[in-house]
Amino acid sequence: MKTVSRSAGRSATAAAAYRAAVEIADERTGLVHDYSRKSGVEHREIVLPNGAPEWAADRAALWNAAEQAETRKNSTVAREYEIALPAELPAQERRELAMAFAREISERHGVAVDVAIHAPGREGDQRNHHAHLLTTTRRLGPEGLGEKTRELDQRQSGEVDRWRERWAELQNRALERAGITERVDHRSMKERGQEPVPELTREQYQIERQAKAKAERTGEPYEPVTEAGKQRQAVEERRGLTAYIERGQEWLKNASQKVAQLGKTMAEAMTKTLARDMAEKAQREREERERREREEKEREREWKRERWRDRDRGMER
Repeated sequence: MKTVSRSAGRSATAAAAYRAAVEIADERTGLVHDYSRKSGVEHREIVLPNGAPEWAADRAALWNAAEQAETRKNSTVAREYEIALPAELPAQERRELAMAFAREISERHGVAVDVAIHAPGREGDQRNHHAHLLTTTRRLGPEGLGEKTRELDQRQSGEVDRWRERWAELQNRALERAGITERVDHRSMKERGQEPVPELTREQYQIERQAKAKAERTGEPYEPVTEAGKQRQAVEERRGLTAYIERGQEWLKNASQKVAQLGKTMAEAMTKTLARDMAEKAQREREERERREREEKEREREWKRERWRDRDRGMER
């Protein structure tokens, strides 16, 4: 989460124009912010709280109102949530996920949310699907912009941490629905008990970026140049090894469970087969016993009939 403040020479109109790749004229300063030729914006949409006036659906009107609502030269004129979207999801599901998050923010704090979904840049990680959620710093009601959302200015309120956790929950729910095993954890590396990756300064980042580009051109393996870059690579290698070991352990665990399940299935199958065989054997024995009983009864009846015939022949003589 970031803020757009006049003290840093920024404006809500310029921020909105850039993120949505549109043209907005700032009525307060007279400047025209034209980013309509900017590419990479996959979706732009404004989410408004219940009871918001119709004019707020117009991007230029909304952010000019946000600028005019502030009188101090160091005012915070907008707040931005920058969110990473799961590359594993298709574009439509990424859009629905970002919009669902924007609606929750709007409903909870009563603010307008200007959503701009960006595609990965031509250079860099092509999984970097992300969205910028630019919100007003004042609640938006039927009469326009009102009181400030002070709860978001106070770290101790816990709202920022709450939204970080909520965004992770929404992503994980979407990944689960899509049948994807990867999950998001909003906690820091330190909170998860993992070694944090050292951050690079802007200058160090540019140096390492040039080194990577050179390695790609020459076909040689990339080697970090700066000390921070070397430390970062070492940490990533250790984390990669740890992740490899954890995946191996998880595979063994799953394999053990599958073997146990297979053994259980085989035992159940053998029990069913044995029970079926025993039932069939009992059926055959019962049928054999009934057959013998019928034959015995038939012999007894035949014997009685023979005796009656002998008696009748004796009487005739």
